[in-house]
Amino acid sequence: MAERLDVLIVGAGFSGMYMLMKCREQGLKVQVIEAGSGVGGTWYWNRYPGARVDIQSLEYSFGFDEALERDWRWTERYAPQPELLAYANHVATRFDLSRDISFNTRVTAAHWDAAADGWTVTLDNGETRAARFVVMATGCLSVPTDVTFPGIDDYQGDVYRTSRWPHDGVDFTGKRVGIIGTGSSAIQSIPIIAAQAAQLTVFQRTPNYSMPAHNGPIPDADFQEWLADPRAYRARSRATVGGFWNEAREDAILIHTPPDEIKAELERRWAWGGFRILGAFADQALDPEANRVVHDFVAAKIRERVKDPRVAELLTPKDHPFATKRPCVDTGYYDTYNRDNVELLDLRADPLVSFTATGIQTQAASHDFDAVVLATGFDAMTGAIERIDIRGVGGETIKDHWAAGPETYLGLMVAGFPNLFLITGPGSPSVLTNMIHSIEQHVEYVADIIAALNASQAGRIEASPEAEKLWTDHCDQTAAMTLLPQANSWYMGANVPGKPRRFMAYAGGLHHYTDTCNAVKAKGWEGFVIARGDQLLSESREFTSYPPPPETMAPHLVEMAMGRVAKWLEAHGQPA
Repeated sequence: MAERLDVLIVGAGFSGMYMLMKCREQGLKVQVIEAGSGVGGTWYWNRYPGARVDIQSLEYSFGFDEALERDWRWTERYAPQPELLAYANHVATRFDLSRDISFNTRVTAAHWDAAADGWTVTLDNGETRAARFVVMATGCLSVPTDVTFPGIDDYQGDVYRTSRWPHDGVDFTGKRVGIIGTGSSAIQSIPIIAAQAAQLTVFQRTPNYSMPAHNGPIPDADFQEWLADPRAYRARSRATVGGFWNEAREDAILIHTPPDEIKAELERRWAWGGFRILGAFADQALDPEANRVVHDFVAAKIRERVKDPRVAELLTPKDHPFATKRPCVDTGYYDTYNRDNVELLDLRADPLVSFTATGIQTQAASHDFDAVVLATGFDAMTGAIERIDIRGVGGETIKDHWAAGPETYLGLMVAGFPNLFLITGPGSPSVLTNMIHSIEQHVEYVADIIAALNASQAGRIEASPEAEKLWTDHCDQTAAMTLLPQANSWYMGANVPGKPRRFMAYAGGLHHYTDTCNAVKAKGWEGFVIARGDQLLSESREFTSYPPPPETMAPHLVEMAMGRVAKWLEAHGQPA
């Protein structure tokens, strides 16, 4: 076994790279284990046509180094995958990160060694590493669902998955192509594939809401304005619910607003593009009546873009409120259905039966294809963690610990798994936010914990079971206050057969979450148990740092939200 590490990091995406830098700052012996042949995480693996970020590039970038900010110039409002990967490599080169990264290597197991107050980590090449701390920087959307279909092995054409796209690309020119799925990766790739293919058939089960990106070069005036004070720009973004600037109006109540003003505000935000529409009214994520108004506005926009009324109707979501699944940001998605070579098939009305040697058989018809694209999504939030044989105190596996759904303290630690940190794990704001800002907050917080332990010569830290339960209940109840759990989304694990249903992210907002973490730290790491060998140094089993309710929240929304929580408590056998 190699020399014992202070920290072993799993994953060399943006979170793994930044964690490596923070460990180096403390002079720790650190190594990163990365399955790919390069850095970049999401942007290393996801190379499907049209792949790009859905947060503005200026905000979707590191803010810890002002010189880095000034040296890098994004070319588009929403950076494409090649540019995002180039940025990741630029960061890795600038800070000489690769010398501490083992590429083309997977972690298969991590077992807690109580005698050593550390972890024994097993790699897929048979080697082992001993490490005091393990940091799971594995990403929230890094493990594909790998959905399969009857007869797929009999199909003689080409099969591609958006989640594992060939690095040298695919040319669909002149080909008959089928694509299964209409999530984010499909919505981004469909316009590109349609422009190449002789015929594109889209198999849709559930339509998604999508907003126009209005993408293009970043105007120099905008870039210079940002460059004048990037610290203020980032501080403004971090002090929001989602960690990105969308002009959220916390005191604007849709149902108290005249219809002409509602339409004008929604039109203004639609014209700006992206996620700006999410901040239009404070009640649209809480009140079904307000949410329906926004839904109707988006439905009308779909009808404006799609010429065939039947197709427009199929593309309009009906089974979940607006933005209760992660909305998509697109370039020309709806217009693509006006092309003569594009067909949309509804799998709810005509279910897929099986693949055949030449294509796909539905109940009503047979469809022949030269290639089929599977855009079937990810095992979100927990997938990458549960696929590693992680065993904590007493040999309990993390998968067993999460048998009823993921439970964490602050989305950072799991009771019974000392010195194991999750970056943007379940129970944190993560996928509901600008991931870069959440990553920076998490990594810096974990670095603070490690520094505090070293300063006190402590050997280990773990979440108390009591604090874990209190935080998990708080996350459940916060989600229950909103409309979010009403969708069968990957937020809920609904896209993975057999996966427990629980809203996996913290819906209280990045700003409140950050304040909560700071309060936990100020109270001497409330909710954590800290020890050195058999000596207990600090024991705080409660969690009391709940964020206050928004002062601007309208009384009827408070009543509505608390009513939903009361129903949740009753359904789960807890006193209201």
